Amino acid sequence: MAKQTQSPDFWAASDRAQGHMQKLSAARDLLEPWQELRQKLEDLAVLAELGVEEGDESVAAEIQRGLTEAQRTFEKLELSAMLAGKYDMSNAILMITAGAGGTEACDWAEMLLGMYRFWAEDNGYNFSVVSFVEGDQAGFRNVTARVEGAQAYGYLKAEAGVHRLVRISPFDSSRRRHTSFASVDVLPEIGEEVEVEIDPEDLRIDTYRSSGAGGQHVNKTDSAVRITHLPTGIVVQCQNERSQHANRRTAMSILRSRLHELEESKRREEVAALRGERKGIDFGSQIRSYVLQPYTMVKDHRTGVETGNVEAVLHGDLEQFIRPYLLSAAGEGQATTDKGDMAGDA
Repeated sequence: MAKQTQSPDFWAASDRAQGHMQKLSAARDLLEPWQELRQKLEDLAVLAELGVEEGDESVAAEIQRGLTEAQRTFEKLELSAMLAGKYDMSNAILMITAGAGGTEACDWAEMLLGMYRFWAEDNGYNFSVVSFVEGDQAGFRNVTARVEGAQAYGYLKAEAGVHRLVRISPFDSSRRRHTSFASVDVLPEIGEEVEVEIDPEDLRIDTYRSSGAGGQHVNKTDSAVRITHLPTGIVVQCQNERSQHANRRTAMSILRSRLHELEESKRREEVAALRGERKGIDFGSQIRSYVLQPYTMVKDHRTGVETGNVEAVLHGDLEQFIRPYLLSAAGEGQATTDKGDMAGDA
């Protein structure tokens, strides 16, 4: 990378140069917390030595607090270090679609959008809604958001799947309990350095005016863009930017990500067929249940982790679910690799 920055043509391609500099900045951001943790532990060790030399037991409580905080920091950094997948460092494209449940499901989709917004803000990510289709009475039939920052995709990929809500419906005058579903899909935002073939002749590009209440979710413009990829039927749209050019650029970025994921999915299916593997049902699987009545509970069905503090979860407290799932997935991935290596050795 150092050689690339020295090339006389490096700064001529501003988008590519900016991408490289962002990677360097992200690498520094990942390294510095480890250095700070090491320094903190060294300081605690010095404090402990002084306490022993001077017979001062009062430092014990301070050391314990420091070690507890260091443990929490280590766990967070440990998980971050394990996000070494090809696209784990990328921004994330988050797509939420209301499922069975009518207005209830549309409202649930909006609740999930808020949950991820809280999570993103708490973790220092930029969160913006790119496009949405509102429900007839409330919420969204579907909504797409962009989460920008280092490892956004690495973390949020743990959220892909079907989310189930059980509650007393605020839209039911009889106050009956309803069950509704919404699916969450997460894609890495694919940068220009990844080659994705898109023939301009395969695109139909429409412009339109953003409509609907929108509220805080979108900046009103007359330059919303909808792009249809004719060979696949994939449709993407963007309506939150201030110009047609910016909306088109964002929509094309999402289209690149979706087409790349389509190709990756085909390759995974081909490999699974060659290996004789049973295809898993990922998108249609229920990964988590949120129960608001008659009791309160959120349970992740993949890891068994559960909590009764639903309010905290809906306000972005997701690490308790994301961390165990990603650690488990990393362990399974290593086990699969080990099995493959053993088979190759045999």
